[in-house]
Amino acid sequence: MKSVGDGRQPIIFNPDFFVEKLRHERPEAFTELVLSNITRLIDLPGAEFSQLLDEEPKTPNGTAAGGFFRSFNFLKRKDKCVVFGMPLTEEGIAQIYQLIVYLSKNLHVEGLFRVPGNSLRQQTLREQLNSGADIDFSSGDFHPNDVATLLKSFLGELPEPLLTQRHLHAHLKITELSLFDDQGNKTSLPDKERQIEALQLLLMLLPTANRALLKLLLDLLYHTAKQQDKNKMSAHNLALMFAPHVIWPKNMNASDLQENLKKLNSGMAFLIKHSQKIFRAPAYLREHARLQFANTRMIHSKDDLELLSVGGSPFVSACKRSGAPVSLDPDSHTEEALRELCRHVTDHMPNSAKKKKLIRQLGKQSSPSTPVSESTTPTSKKHARSRSFGGLIKVRSLCLCSNQTTSTTLTSVTFTDVIKGISLSKCSCNSSPS
Repeated sequence: MKSVGDGRQPIIFNPDFFVEKLRHERPEAFTELVLSNITRLIDLPGAEFSQLLDEEPKTPNGTAAGGFFRSFNFLKRKDKCVVFGMPLTEEGIAQIYQLIVYLSKNLHVEGLFRVPGNSLRQQTLREQLNSGADIDFSSGDFHPNDVATLLKSFLGELPEPLLTQRHLHAHLKITELSLFDDQGNKTSLPDKERQIEALQLLLMLLPTANRALLKLLLDLLYHTAKQQDKNKMSAHNLALMFAPHVIWPKNMNASDLQENLKKLNSGMAFLIKHSQKIFRAPAYLREHARLQFANTRMIHSKDDLELLSVGGSPFVSACKRSGAPVSLDPDSHTEEALRELCRHVTDHMPNSAKKKKLIRQLGKQSSPSTPVSESTTPTSKKHARSRSFGGLIKVRSLCLCSNQTTSTTLTSVTFTDVIKGISLSKCSCNSSPS
């Protein structure tokens, strides 16, 4: 969070800012990026993959639901509309949000979401919500069990599950992700890291309204499970209560449902337990979006990010820390070495025919953008005796272990080695980066 000194509201930095910007301004590129990384994690046959390509539902005005950085301010709006049994809308979520706020203050109630409420009170509450009314829960007319049961009823009456029918097969495949042993054989242990990453990607493809309500709901259930010592409702118990309304498909026959029941329920429990992580964009996706808008090299997947961080040279690492655009072209490393060598020869080598010849040779090896100067050094600099080429040339290298510039004398270095960029010296100090 950045503080503002002129009395304005503080600026809260959203780490997913560029991801949302990419989703809004370049939706096709965004979808392609997300899908390519999902298929890297889970195997989806053609029919199952094509389901993820369906367009996001349109609002009545013909635009995709939700614009760039639609905040949760719509939750304050109470428009008159029928919310139960209707497709999910922002107006409907704004009404149901009243239930979520009330329940978040009553998480201690034993058997919350399991013990049914009073049907008459639920009917009264349902009618008030459909009329767009502000509910006065402080009056004591409703019990937490009434509200909890009505919330489940709302989810159960949606035309399709909150996680959508078209994402069903992907969720089933995510529950099957498991670790491998040293011999490369699949084990029965779940690979939680890959499961979280796959969910982060898959939930980005949800319609905006579904994603907004899912986040509110899972956050409520997460904090409910944290108080299971009082309410006796663990993440597993809550999953049994909500899986039929959130993830179970409406049109699956009994035999198929029974076959996948364990996966669906465990998947719901996983969503609750890791709800504080699955709505963040993966790091490589954030970097891709940021670099795309910065007009630099784009990182398309986690593998690219690892290659960049592990295989990058000191020059690349220094650019990354300083915020400068990163070039992955190997020739740029040589150009950087040539520029440094030219500066040093110009500043430190005594005036002589050999110096001029060396500068000309460097000029032939460099690109037009590499500055090569034949200017002489100041006359105040004295050189007592002539030295060998290897003893004279010092390369100022950026010390990656401290923020200082050091000079390292290179011995036994041939001119060919210098031209190839091998003269970039390595820092030997052991201090940590600042």
